[in-house]
Amino acid sequence: MKKKILIISGGYSKEREISLQTGEQVAKELKSNGYLIKICEPNYDLYNLAKSFKPNIIFNALHGQYGEDGYIQAILENIKIPYTHSGVLASAKAMDKEISKKIFIKNNILTPKFIKFSMDDPYRELDNKIKKKFGYPVVIKPLNEGSSVNVYICNEKNLKQKLRKLKSYKQILIEEFIPGREIQAAILGKRKLGAIELKPKRQFYDYTAKYNSKAKTEHIIPVNLKKKKFNELMKISQKVHDLLGCRGVTRSDFKFYKNKFYLLEINTQPGMTKLSLVPEISAYKGINFINLLKLILKDAETNK
Repeated sequence: MKKKILIISGGYSKEREISLQTGEQVAKELKSNGYLIKICEPNYDLYNLAKSFKPNIIFNALHGQYGEDGYIQAILENIKIPYTHSGVLASAKAMDKEISKKIFIKNNILTPKFIKFSMDDPYRELDNKIKKKFGYPVVIKPLNEGSSVNVYICNEKNLKQKLRKLKSYKQILIEEFIPGREIQAAILGKRKLGAIELKPKRQFYDYTAKYNSKAKTEHIIPVNLKKKKFNELMKISQKVHDLLGCRGVTRSDFKFYKNKFYLLEINTQPGMTKLSLVPEISAYKGINFINLLKLILKDAETNK
């Protein structure tokens, strides 16, 4: 009997288009390998569709707010059908950049220093805090967005101007800027899939560099690291995956500077598009796209 998979994609976040691409890629691959597939949006029909279609597993292809922050996971828990990727608490902790960074620090995982800033706070106080804590340049970002949405590198002169672009957010994170190499590592359950280095042509690996093929970001695999340093990278990635209680596949983003790994964040819903990194890392490891998806589905069934 063919397995039925219900794929949830689209959603309401700023990463909607990427989610639709992920859903489409996953559906195409599973369908061509004998699975029965239905794709739906995370709307009021989800519950009824799940009950009528009766899938073996729900594949969560959502990204960003409401898709990887514990919100949809809470709904899926009530539907009581196994679903892919991390559960409610792990998703919520990973998505909140302040909470996740506090967990990193508590567990001796190196991460850039940061300040949480409320948009109602006086700018002069912020400037003083930055100069006292780590200095310029800085990275500003929302507390709970993914895919480098609304992330900017700022100097003292343009910080105020860039902050205006984030005025729709009540609170943001301001981080010390760590130069160095962009390296990302993937974990699937207890399996260390591997890592990839990115050399963007742009200022950094932002939304455009991630999802626009014209941005021509260079992907380097294998990563040029000594074996000891590579093992250290994968050990940290597995450690943070386990610390947050993640399931399925995660991708941890690092800066490698002065022989040290700085963990920027962990992603519990990595993309599965043509330009996505986890499928590329897996392929280098000898795990093609369909087998990667099968491993993710198996993990969902095992951890139901």
